[in-house]
Amino acid sequence: MGDMTSQRILEAARALFAARGYRATSMQAIADEVGITKAALYYHFDSKEEILHRLTLPLLDELEAVLARAESCDGAEEVRWRAIEGYVDVHLRHRHTLTMLVKDMTLLVQAPVADRFRAAIALANELVAGPGGGLEQRVRASQVVAGLADPVVLFRDEPAERLRSLILDGARALLDGPGAPRARGRARGRNGGRRAALTGEQAAQARSLYAEGHGAEEIAARFDVSRATIYRYLRI
Repeated sequence: MGDMTSQRILEAARALFAARGYRATSMQAIADEVGITKAALYYHFDSKEEILHRLTLPLLDELEAVLARAESCDGAEEVRWRAIEGYVDVHLRHRHTLTMLVKDMTLLVQAPVADRFRAAIALANELVAGPGGGLEQRVRASQVVAGLADPVVLFRDEPAERLRSLILDGARALLDGPGAPRARGRARGRNGGRRAALTGEQAAQARSLYAEGHGAEEIAARFDVSRATIYRYLRI
């Protein structure tokens, strides 16, 4: 029963955050929407921030996971399209959470989720651009990545499969145009690229370094792994 009530709270909060905005939604409003007392709401969640954290984690966890899998593929073109398709699929699965975040854009620039979002977007840009890409290729890649999530929010009521197809068609049009990023050699991955895992000792060291204020990019460089790998172990 407790788990069912917690899920009802999360669904109600997601809908209210998307409709009104996170900051404009009170704990009392969430309790009223669920049909419980405010005291009962606090029994399940200590704060509105905890509710936001629980709502956002699945999107971030899945996004980091699909990008890490793409990064481990062989060949720049396979890496690129695994990253693009995975990026779109995750956002479509979590379109209501994405809508909630976009409703109050400050949520995307504040801790604890902001660092992970920025790192995921940066990694997606890197994977789409491919190794050795110049400025023109990197700009084109950033345009592609930026255009993957916006349609999910703007056309959130459209059928997911139809929307997915149109988004990927748009990405292909950008990638096939003049100045598009092209495959250059092998992508980093399981054959000679950066490792996708840390030992138990390294994971503990990574968490300690992060707690001391070191950035994820610096920690990733120290252990010769991707930022996505570091964030999987940090699990902020």
